Amino acid sequence: MTNSSSDVVNGTGGPIAPRDPVAKRSELYILHESMIEATLRSDGKFSQEIYLDGTRLVDKARIVGNVSDEAILELLKSSSGFRRLVHSIGISVQAHEEEVTHVNFTLEHRGMNNSGSRVSVSCPTDGNETLLILDDYEASPDDDVLAKFVFEFGRVGALATTTVVFYLNDGYEVPELVNDSPVEFESQAYREMIKRSLMSTGNNKRLKAAIEKAKRGEPVTIAYIGGSITQGAGAVPIHSHCYAYRSYDLFKQMFAPQDGSSIRLIKAGLGGTPSELGIVRYDRDVLKEGTTHPDIVIVEFAVNDAGDETGGNCYESLVLKALNADNKPAVVLLFSVFMNDWNHQDRLAPVGQHYDLPMVSVKDAVVEQFRWTADQGKVISKKQFFYDIYHPTNAGHRVMADCLTWLFAVTDQAISDEEDISTDKLPIIGNDYMGIQLLDRLNGEGIVQIDAGGFRETDTDLHTANMDDHTYGTPQFPNNWMHTAESGADRFKMTLRSKRLILVFKDSGDPSFGTANIWVDGKLVRQGDPHIANWTHCNAVILYDERDSNEHTVEIEMAVGHEDKRFTILGFGYVL
Repeated sequence: MTNSSSDVVNGTGGPIAPRDPVAKRSELYILHESMIEATLRSDGKFSQEIYLDGTRLVDKARIVGNVSDEAILELLKSSSGFRRLVHSIGISVQAHEEEVTHVNFTLEHRGMNNSGSRVSVSCPTDGNETLLILDDYEASPDDDVLAKFVFEFGRVGALATTTVVFYLNDGYEVPELVNDSPVEFESQAYREMIKRSLMSTGNNKRLKAAIEKAKRGEPVTIAYIGGSITQGAGAVPIHSHCYAYRSYDLFKQMFAPQDGSSIRLIKAGLGGTPSELGIVRYDRDVLKEGTTHPDIVIVEFAVNDAGDETGGNCYESLVLKALNADNKPAVVLLFSVFMNDWNHQDRLAPVGQHYDLPMVSVKDAVVEQFRWTADQGKVISKKQFFYDIYHPTNAGHRVMADCLTWLFAVTDQAISDEEDISTDKLPIIGNDYMGIQLLDRLNGEGIVQIDAGGFRETDTDLHTANMDDHTYGTPQFPNNWMHTAESGADRFKMTLRSKRLILVFKDSGDPSFGTANIWVDGKLVRQGDPHIANWTHCNAVILYDERDSNEHTVEIEMAVGHEDKRFTILGFGYVL
């Protein structure tokens, strides 16, 4: 990777650049008064990374900069187009603590040959703008697309507010920045918006019992399982401003006596994963291997389940797995939403209706009013609600928490249903994965026969997630099997008896990772390509799904031409 860096304020070796080079240039805002947080990274640094690849930079130009000119948006899709469009970058950072005096800002490009360039500049954190003029840095001919901004701090947990603006070259114009009116969270219009989220109170017996238990000061555990929104993506700080923590905290304030220490939070969100992986993780991440018994389980997969190969079978199986626990927890279905107004509510809500469950739809609350003007009663704009096209801002997470809290309040005021829900009925989609169990390097003894072959190493560069109320990330599936160039060409071989088998492997943007062939009983069933998504996370795929349990042999080997690459088998989910 080619590196260009500077420790001076304007990146040119002199004092802060005067305003003249940008005074008359059109301003394209990419970040505007956005919160950033220093998080510990795998390289030991403390930083906030803002990803720009894929459609992310274009999305930010649309959302923050109000750009609709397709020609300009097209230029942002490549490094060469970016250089044609942008004259300079203005970076303003305002630290939230006086002791944080500087932050290092880096713009990274991804190269066509897995390289790319980096431009870095040291920025004061007093709110003054630092100017990075692109012509002061030689472009790499290998640069393909903008990869990310990185804000590097001197310590973990530091908070700041930042604005990043692209000053455009002559001949390019974008709309001026338009600021929305502040969200009036205490208004009647806001309360009416929140009320629209309540799709169904369902049978309230279990949720009512959990509330009454909390009022008596008895221990109550609230668990959340879902994707990156449940993990807290877009919230800053992620551990305390995500919807899960906010709604848990509001539950404590509403119902728990004294300090609320009797209420426990379990947060098991994991970015980029559907319920197909959620059900594999449930025993480990929610039930903590049988050591916890949640009283309330909130399930949020409405925007992640496009990747569920079972078309809802894993989702319904997960819901039933939670409902059928011996302690009879309340299960709440939560439907989040993307910026394009989409979710899988239509497919998943019938599961809630089938078992008469409480259901909360953020989509129902906010989407209609997004289209309104202020005079028509708009409460919150898309720019205010969304951090990017997928994840909420702090304000959006607050809305989600308030939607759940409204369900809690309505349930508290209602008379308890006398009869409990019934799961003794045919599933509406399927329940084939209810009994799934996680298999990894540590727990396979006596269950399967494994010869790791050339997959004998252990990968430590893993997808991490802020679990529960932790400020740090927990590596996912650490008990794995990894192939490396040095570990040999022998196949990974596993023999087990089961009806269904899910493979979980590592996706990665690292070019040292390659494709593996996956065989079941001597037949090639699929290839594992870690670069389809091209970022480090967990990918769950079905290897077989059969009516009866049979003995199967699973073999995994590197594809032709990828023998010197890496591939990580994170684990398996199997149904006996």
